[in-house]
Amino acid sequence: MRRTPALRAPIDEAALLEGAAPLARDFYARPALVVARDCIGKVLVHRTPEGVVGGRIVETEAYRGPEDLAAHSAGGRRTVRTEVMFGPAGFAYVFALYGMHWAFNVVVASEGEPHAVLIRAIEPLLGLSIMSRRRGVAPERVELTNGPGKLCRALGIDRAVYGMDLCGTRLVLLPGAAGPIARSPRINVDYAGAWAKRPWRFYERGNRYVSVPPRD
Repeated sequence: MRRTPALRAPIDEAALLEGAAPLARDFYARPALVVARDCIGKVLVHRTPEGVVGGRIVETEAYRGPEDLAAHSAGGRRTVRTEVMFGPAGFAYVFALYGMHWAFNVVVASEGEPHAVLIRAIEPLLGLSIMSRRRGVAPERVELTNGPGKLCRALGIDRAVYGMDLCGTRLVLLPGAAGPIARSPRINVDYAGAWAKRPWRFYERGNRYVSVPPRD
């Protein structure tokens, strides 16, 4: 029987953050599928007025408009909402999810290519007490951050960070290591026809914070 990994032991926040430089722009300025896979294990950190919060990225999805019918930029759709996707890589794309929650993406690829990577789940590492208060969920529960809307609520990510430079200081990705990585079709994009079957979802095998099965 496969054992579910336990919550990681508390870490030294100062040691993690001290001297850790955000990932450079060239990390993001690569093909969406490459960045989506390479984001697994990286540490997403948000410095908020309440304190520093963050966690290891354990699940992502790649979106490659305008050809990709699952992407918000499908067909070259360029609106106020999608505008940041057409700009340089390494900026935040945030959108409302089902009109109730926020979802956080990183803009990738080359300027003019509306590609993005959705961050679907994180393993919490920093500021668990802050995240727990925001979510109303005990810090040891997987429900704290095991979904795109949940992680945004826990990290204090909302419309205010739209277009934020991820190479700055407030909202960043830091280096981190990943375990074995698997892939599958993306979640909840059945409307995209054949594009829904593309295996463009990446996740860390066995990590309990992955949002939906498979977790093997």
